[in-house]
Amino acid sequence: MSPWSPEDVHRLSAELDAVLAQQRLTILFQPIASLRGRSVMGYEALVRGPADSPLHNPLVLFGAAERCGRLAELDHLCQQRAAARFLAMGLPGQLFLNMVPCLLLEADYDPQASIDRLSAIGMPPQRVVLELSERYPLEDSQGVRRALQPYAQAGYAIAIDDLGAGYASLRLWSELRPAYVKIDQHFVRGLDDDPVKREFVRSMGEIARGVGAQVVAEGVETTGELGVLAELGIELAQGYHLARPAAEPPLVLPVGLFERDLPLLRDAWRWQQGQTVGELARPNPTISPDTSMDAAGVLFRQRPDLHTLPVVADGRVAGMVQRIPFSDVYLSRYGRDLYGRKPVGWFMQGDPLTVENSLQLADVSRLLTDVAAGQVDQEFIVTRGGQYLGMVRVLDLLRRITDLQVRAARHANPLTLLPGNVPVYECIDDLLRRHAGFAVAYCDIDHFKPFNDVYGYSRGDEVIKWLAEVAVAHCDGERDLVGHIGGDDFVLVMASADWHARCERLLRAFHDAVAGFYSAEDRAAGGLWSEDRRGQAQFFPLLSLSIGVVLPDPARCRSYHDVAVLAAEAKHQAKRRRGDVAAGALYIDRRRGPDGTPAAAELPLNVPDTAPEAYAAPGARPGAAGVWRAE
Repeated sequence: MSPWSPEDVHRLSAELDAVLAQQRLTILFQPIASLRGRSVMGYEALVRGPADSPLHNPLVLFGAAERCGRLAELDHLCQQRAAARFLAMGLPGQLFLNMVPCLLLEADYDPQASIDRLSAIGMPPQRVVLELSERYPLEDSQGVRRALQPYAQAGYAIAIDDLGAGYASLRLWSELRPAYVKIDQHFVRGLDDDPVKREFVRSMGEIARGVGAQVVAEGVETTGELGVLAELGIELAQGYHLARPAAEPPLVLPVGLFERDLPLLRDAWRWQQGQTVGELARPNPTISPDTSMDAAGVLFRQRPDLHTLPVVADGRVAGMVQRIPFSDVYLSRYGRDLYGRKPVGWFMQGDPLTVENSLQLADVSRLLTDVAAGQVDQEFIVTRGGQYLGMVRVLDLLRRITDLQVRAARHANPLTLLPGNVPVYECIDDLLRRHAGFAVAYCDIDHFKPFNDVYGYSRGDEVIKWLAEVAVAHCDGERDLVGHIGGDDFVLVMASADWHARCERLLRAFHDAVAGFYSAEDRAAGGLWSEDRRGQAQFFPLLSLSIGVVLPDPARCRSYHDVAVLAAEAKHQAKRRRGDVAAGALYIDRRRGPDGTPAAAELPLNVPDTAPEAYAAPGARPGAAGVWRAE
């Protein structure tokens, strides 16, 4: 029996008439994230009816339109409103537009009319992905494929939505050959705790890679789900954990979203000279949208080395003109006569790749790997505060990144791949130059040598690598640097305001899990027997962690040497205060400079009142020339 009564149909038909006549639709956008690029690659457009109407729910809205025979009209209106809003807001990346697939099979369906409507709005086909939901039965996949051919020829990409929700699934995928497949949220929800779902998603990802498609995982709601998707090599993700649908969606992803990543290259690059793309920008002639094609041709002829002409209006980038496409049109037969007096605004690429000068090279590199083919060729545009700054050659960027990768690898610890001494020194010197407030936490594993002697170096390396992961997980991926300076010694350079709480959580995490590296017998005994440094048998407790923290004063510490002396002394005091406390020790030194004078009134970054005062203890071992010394 139909759920629609005659009264329902009459009432909703009247509501629908008003909605369509007045175009009372709200368009929301939900970001789609690139897990590889750590950035927003596009947005799915979602529609809602009027908030004060029974048609607010999209299921009710489209159900009423289908029942009243106005589904095509509603579908076209939604696409037009979404595309216009997307362009008006200047959103980056791809626009994913939902399409009711059963409309494609109607006898009077005209795909060219739909293409013309979007073109009239000014929406470039190359930035549109048309989504076909599997929630609608599509028995005639060949007919759908024929109906989609005009879209594909015009440059539109196709996506299958809700893959796995029912109906044709793999057959539709194999026959339509879409650029994107969106995995139904059923397979994503609880993925981190369900090995069966994990295998399904893994298989979908492998099939997609084999046929040249990209997978979008829908319905991502937890950090665990996101982490497993990244491990399985899924390229794209969408869901509340990333961002909810909004009328004004975010342009960037939340900070710390990928906190599970070890930040070797990102941290190493952060403290390098030439770390931002703005330092690679070079001057380049620009033109305005009103510049004639003839004038642009003169510039290209006068400058054989010129590959791109940015189009700038009132200091802001409006588009770009590239030499090869320009020459193909302008230098063709009758090209000058037909197009010479036209403004370049008629011809220019309206959505060139544009990045802010402050963007790190690592992020620009990821961005370049995720942009649509053809959006970037040899060069891209750099802005400062939204104003045109200059151009960067992709070759120059790749050369700089290669140099930094080689340098980062040279100075990385080979066991954990975390930054070693040199990046840590550069990080501290950079913070001192900028007079920034920061803490330095020197971490050392207690009783590590006897553990290594009994269990072997392989098990010892496991402990060190595990501590590296735990330290990274408990630091702020955007503000802190985790350095591995040798052996079982780590240095955390922490600009995060809650550094004290992070250190305490790190201590607890180490204490709660370290027993798992021991045998059941040693766990029961609370330690192990081994030889001390004099060769005498001694009982050693389970591994624990000592952390000494200093808060350098940039006005009194001239370089990392001064900070290293303070940090080495703080670590020594932490190990002295460890005593019999199995959970380790956290010691905070209030001296902020090499003169040893405390400056409690100046302490930044929320130093707790319970922090002990430091004193110059005999036997302190700061190390030669004030550098870190691993014990």
